[in-house]
Amino acid sequence: MRLVVFTEPQLGAAYTDLLTVARHAEELGFDGFFRSDHYLTMGGSDGLPGPTDAWATLAALAVQTSRIRLGTLVTSATFRLPGPLAISVAQVDQMSGGRVELGLGAGWYEAEHTAYGIPFPPVRERFDRLSEQLAIVTGLWGTPPGERFTFRGGYYDLVDSPALPKPAQSPGPPVIVGGQGRRRTPELAARYADEYNVPFATLDETRQAYERVAQACEKADRDAAGRAPLVLSVAQPVACGRTETQARKRALAFGRTPPLYGTPAQVVDQIGELAELGTSRLYLQVLDLSDLDHLDLLATEVAPQLGRADVSQPGQAEVSQLRRAGVSQPGRADG
Repeated sequence: MRLVVFTEPQLGAAYTDLLTVARHAEELGFDGFFRSDHYLTMGGSDGLPGPTDAWATLAALAVQTSRIRLGTLVTSATFRLPGPLAISVAQVDQMSGGRVELGLGAGWYEAEHTAYGIPFPPVRERFDRLSEQLAIVTGLWGTPPGERFTFRGGYYDLVDSPALPKPAQSPGPPVIVGGQGRRRTPELAARYADEYNVPFATLDETRQAYERVAQACEKADRDAAGRAPLVLSVAQPVACGRTETQARKRALAFGRTPPLYGTPAQVVDQIGELAELGTSRLYLQVLDLSDLDHLDLLATEVAPQLGRADVSQPGQAEVSQLRRAGVSQPGRADG
């Protein structure tokens, strides 16, 4: 099981806070440091000092870390045009030496769009746009050097693009598609993604989502296309403590008892249930970025029990499994 630290900076975090957590996660040997891509807080937080842009953050972290993988869970397709997004992610991948991953989704939080003047189309259009964005981003990255990329869609047209710059990873950074949608989400994951993520779901919901994406991969004949099997992952909040009292205190950050909760032994058992479903990557959502001791506990008393004796030594084979064949043709999922 590969463990990723997953943060929600829109709840209130400056770049210096994120840098501290990312560097500490790297020192402890976590596989990745990921952040959400939101411009407005949800719930009771005042969000001070205000939002930080996800890809500006990752660009800075790319040159201020050295090993840990970096990415978004997830960037909203409503926030950026696909051509410039492909350029930004490719550049950050170069800056990081090939450690970037792109989570891309349709977008869902209308209030942040209203607050910052971002158009928020109906859900069907958002998924249509996401489909085209995935085709464009992967198509630009997968176009061989010296060749041109053209795409004609319902929302985006690219004509005779030089498809530059190229990312450090070839043919491009791993792409993550996630969610519990019953049809379009698994279809898009099967066609374009290297990893399928199920966020904040029960065990039964996760099982059903994995079954749907497996069916979508079979329907898309992913194996015949020479694509690697999808990495299956989940995102879950975690509140782990050396004692029940400490775990309960950490759970207060969520306002409830999260699915991953308790002493290290209890959390290991809970993660084991996810592993039995086929999960090989776990995004641990932490909200209190000042609580570095929480990361220490997870790295020293949870990670070593998850089938990897040393969390600080991720295998290159694990990283290479995320890489994919380029896709240059558009794919449209029905509503």
